[in-house]
Amino acid sequence: MIRGVGTFVLVYVSTPVEVCEARDTKGLYAKARAGAIRDFTGISDPYEIPADADVSIHAAVQSREEGVHAILSYLARTGTLATVV
Repeated sequence: MIRGVGTFVLVYVSTPVEVCEARDTKGLYAKARAGAIRDFTGISDPYEIPADADVSIHAAVQSREEGVHAILSYLARTGTLATVV
């Protein structure tokens, strides 16, 4: 659907739930584990890893700079970077 108006790039940011919980400043994971939030992805609702991601970032082991580099490299390699404003 997007091809007519632009380019879609699927970036999968892989982060273990333990890392998400450690970074959770709002306490949403604790609330989900306590049952206060229903259907919370990764806790009470399953998360499905995309099989067709264009770029995968592993946030627990890659730095922010490495993730940005991976995305920009993909965009440059595919010729998409020239269309990014």
